[in-house]
Amino acid sequence: MFKKLVAIEPLNLIPSAEKALESFAGNVTMYDDKPSSVDEIVKRIGDADAVLLSYTTFLGRDAIEQCPNIKYIGMCCSLYTPESANVDINYANSRGILVTGVRDYGDEGVVEYVVSELIRCLHGFGNNPDGTPRKPWSDTPREITGIKAGIIGLGKSGGMIADALHFFGADVSYFSRTRKPEAEEKGYRFLPLKELLEENEVIITCLNRNTILLHEAEFESFGNRKILFNTGLSPAWDAEPFVKWLAGDNLVYCDTLIALGGEEFLAHPNVICMNVSTGRTIQAFDRLSEKVLANITNYIKKQ
Repeated sequence: MFKKLVAIEPLNLIPSAEKALESFAGNVTMYDDKPSSVDEIVKRIGDADAVLLSYTTFLGRDAIEQCPNIKYIGMCCSLYTPESANVDINYANSRGILVTGVRDYGDEGVVEYVVSELIRCLHGFGNNPDGTPRKPWSDTPREITGIKAGIIGLGKSGGMIADALHFFGADVSYFSRTRKPEAEEKGYRFLPLKELLEENEVIITCLNRNTILLHEAEFESFGNRKILFNTGLSPAWDAEPFVKWLAGDNLVYCDTLIALGGEEFLAHPNVICMNVSTGRTIQAFDRLSEKVLANITNYIKKQ
């Protein structure tokens, strides 16, 4: 059991899970806003031995080294690699601090978002951001059936998106750091990145935070009259070639501003950004809560 547990920002846990945190520590403090500075983070943590945070605050060495009592940091958000995390995991580990995170809790909503927006695009359902009626992508309404769709990053969410598009009849191919035999058994073709971009009309990037694979050469390969979805927590591209590509007859879809890369793109006619996380559903909060509590339970059991 912890002496003091602090949630330094809102965690997106369901109420029963927040209540359950009280059983893990003699003193529990939960903040309902995001800290505005490193000094504020340090002040909120104080002498706590357990810290919880979501994905919107970075907990770096500059804060951790000022809080000598920390033994456990629980990321109430996705953790895939130390490099993509919003906690300096390497430094924390060097101090003997365990950092845990969760995976695969909000993927279903992201899959629904990609399928929904692609259908609206192809059929011309709804209105453009400026309120004008949307025209079908190819002038005549189309189905997903037969469309060439490429997935960059065939992890859990990328695999689920591939399966969903395949169900609707898309011709699916992918690029990933490693080949996925189980995906290829379903008929999804592995292609080098350049070929994937050249061959597909629709590209969906499903990459870890701060992973950039689309540079100038990649956008040149992608070409014009294409549709790009980014489902990650940061842009999958370099800004300058992205701006140049966006000026063509192309479309980019992002659910959040952090995926798009900046407010300056929101008014662009070729950008469709709802500025809301599509992974934030009640079902996702249930899954997140269960996994966060399981991580804390497992840690305490081992002490």
